[in-house]
Amino acid sequence: MTASDSPPAARSRRDPAARSPWRQPLALVGAAFIVLWVLVALLAPLLAPQGPLDQLSPKLLEPSAEHLFGTDELGRDVLSRVIYGSQVSLPLAFLLVAFAAVIGSVVGGIAGFFGGWVDGALMRLADLVFAFPGIILAMAVAAALGPQLRNAVLAVVVVSWPSYARLVRGLVLSARNSEYVVASRLLGSSAVRTMLVDLRPNIAGPVLVMAALDVGNAVLLLSGLSFLGLGAQPPAAEWGAMVAAGAANFDRWWVGLFPGLCILTVVLAFNFVGDTLRDALDPRTARAIRG
Repeated sequence: MTASDSPPAARSRRDPAARSPWRQPLALVGAAFIVLWVLVALLAPLLAPQGPLDQLSPKLLEPSAEHLFGTDELGRDVLSRVIYGSQVSLPLAFLLVAFAAVIGSVVGGIAGFFGGWVDGALMRLADLVFAFPGIILAMAVAAALGPQLRNAVLAVVVVSWPSYARLVRGLVLSARNSEYVVASRLLGSSAVRTMLVDLRPNIAGPVLVMAALDVGNAVLLLSGLSFLGLGAQPPAAEWGAMVAAGAANFDRWWVGLFPGLCILTVVLAFNFVGDTLRDALDPRTARAIRG
């Protein structure tokens, strides 16, 4: 029997690419959209036909060959503002997810490793944040600090870190009594070294999966706060604020539709990639995918 005559299952076991979870259609679609949006954000000055604040055209023009996405209530090109909006939404989403992951991982790691009253105090703080719906608490924090995009980012970090704290705490609790951790402690390793060297590799994968899923949620929360007037302020080109402008001009469908579609594609893309990362890093689902 030749290699071409081998059963599909046998070929899958021999060919790493054939059993890669990244060959899943949704994973490819999500990764393609993420790469596309990153390129759009990096190349925005080259791709946008106008500046995001240029008022060079008549107001509320329908999509046409001259203005593919039409113009808004001030005569600004919607396509240009959508493109420049990616420079606001995507970097801030990555930044706040990174902050939330670091803060939550540190808090959860300390709580799980030391236990006792330290664990109780830190987890009660996380429970206090969980007691409120995320968007409501984010609105309250942003309103208290003032309607600015910086404050909206801080508000989303405040509501996001407890999820990482709970995840990391559970992982540390399940691993801190493992033989390799006990051996490391008996050999004189400090608590910090044990957490960074021995425990960190076991928690990095799940935290990465949660972070990938959270980027889409972060874009959605930031856009929601801007839509409510608590995030980006006019005349900033930000997707949530643009959707709010579309709601004010509801009969001009193109003003809010295209930035809304941008939010949708980013959220779906990161959800697809996050699900694929979870499947790839979980041995049970990885075996099911690879067959």
